[in-house]
Amino acid sequence: MSFNIQQIVRKHILSLAPYSSARDEYTGKEGIFLDANENPIGSATPENWNRYPDPYQFAIKEKLAAIKACRPSQIFLGNGSDEPIDLIIRLTCEPKEDNIIILPPTYGMYEVSASVNNVQIQKIDLTEDYQLDTDAIIEAINQKTKLIFICSPNNPTGNIINREAILSIIDNFEHGIVVIDEAYNDFSDEPSFIQELDNFPNVMVLQTFSKAWGLAALRLGMAFANEELIKLLNKIKYPYNINGLTQKLLIENIDNTDFVKNSVNTLNHNRQLLAEELSGLSIVEKIFPSDANFLLVKFQDAKAVFDYLIEQKTIVRDRSKVKLCDNSLRISIGTSEENQHLMTLLKAYQQ
Repeated sequence: MSFNIQQIVRKHILSLAPYSSARDEYTGKEGIFLDANENPIGSATPENWNRYPDPYQFAIKEKLAAIKACRPSQIFLGNGSDEPIDLIIRLTCEPKEDNIIILPPTYGMYEVSASVNNVQIQKIDLTEDYQLDTDAIIEAINQKTKLIFICSPNNPTGNIINREAILSIIDNFEHGIVVIDEAYNDFSDEPSFIQELDNFPNVMVLQTFSKAWGLAALRLGMAFANEELIKLLNKIKYPYNINGLTQKLLIENIDNTDFVKNSVNTLNHNRQLLAEELSGLSIVEKIFPSDANFLLVKFQDAKAVFDYLIEQKTIVRDRSKVKLCDNSLRISIGTSEENQHLMTLLKAYQQ
């Protein structure tokens, strides 16, 4: 593949001198620190938070690389997945000139981030069965196309995107980057594209600690890519983008992979049970196949069901106005008790 990151990145960023923080200059843990204008007295808390955190989160990346079967140098950590989404757009796309391709229905932040950065957006709808319209995507690619965002398992539909179709897009897009958002990959049996990074330098993979790991409040997302691209993301990120408390709590949780496996098994089991119960309701028209921790469900009158559930303080997501999701609600998989409560309400509603 004749991929050249130098030809994709905005020219002024290649020569940009990044901000050099105090912790760039000295990465040791021991010593007298008089370099960063911190408060040497400590903090008004039981645990001191007076020192700036590791700007590159080396301890986390070492552990994460072993879990994800990649190299620490292939990892970027951001404030949720939203930070690397925004950064990759800012890194590659000239405002008003370049464009990205998104594939509705899909995660909304791709479009929001592009719009904030004044980057043009091409929308190529998924097919009726929520798969890639490969020919249409390839035809839409032009010299100003810098990024293609593919979400798999897809949000809000829940399905895996055909792997051969993704590979076809990768092979036909050598002058840009295919961003594969795997936020829900833990809930599927599909192998991650992280293992393909050495084969495809034009791929960036997004994952998150918010779903299977149960750490949504920490707002920690992951991006995986070739080392040169990761270096460029580090070049333009805020100096201390991951705070010290988040780093500490992540280190305390990252070795507990059994929790992740058990959570995935439980939620996948609950998803199957909930789908079976929902299929017995007369108000439900279709339950879409899901490899995520949610179900997309088509109702006869989704808005009425949504409003009723809101009145009962049970919150789901109305996706009725999203392309190809008419009359559909996205229902996150809850605990057994929460799912049963939902079913009790829906059975009462249809009577």
